[in-house]
Amino acid sequence: GALRSGHEVWLGARNPEKPELRDWLEGAGEDASLSDIESAAEFGELLVNATDGDGSLDALQAAGAENLAGKTLLDIANAGSFDEHHSFVLTYANDDSLAEEIQRAFPDLRVVKALNTMHRRLMTSPDALPADTTALICGDDDEAKAEALGLLEDFGWKRENVIDLGDLSAARAMEMFVSLWVRLNSALDRQLFGVAVVRE
Repeated sequence: GALRSGHEVWLGARNPEKPELRDWLEGAGEDASLSDIESAAEFGELLVNATDGDGSLDALQAAGAENLAGKTLLDIANAGSFDEHHSFVLTYANDDSLAEEIQRAFPDLRVVKALNTMHRRLMTSPDALPADTTALICGDDDEAKAEALGLLEDFGWKRENVIDLGDLSAARAMEMFVSLWVRLNSALDRQLFGVAVVRE
């Protein structure tokens, strides 16, 4: 989505030589690069945490605190695992969130939570469905939220379909929503779907 809207993208990975990552790079175009996590973080102006949620802190440690300081991090990850009933069990719930954990670990980073409540296809292609859906966003830094919102708009999100839930503690509710999303995904037989907030 970022490449499609004209951004230069540098993907950082623990093992940039993995065949599937090399295949991605080959088809991504001239504005795409692939490297280790530290080099990607140093290069990036706006960073995206698209890791497995339980691996987020390790990945950000690998990025290096000095490469994160002062930058906006769009956190789209959800930390947790599936139990024997195929329910998603959150690592953080009720009184904490992955986003807040990241913010505590890297106080000079400006963490914004968004796009974690939907299918990955909708994140960068909100027009994939015939009706408008809703994206949620939260964070402690208004300038960082505006920067993240600009990227969402580049992806095709209409400003009126993005709801700002306030400070980063709202990430708790956003991350807990994922348990419901998983159940909906199963009930709808994994068809692409979105959730919309309808106002009077």
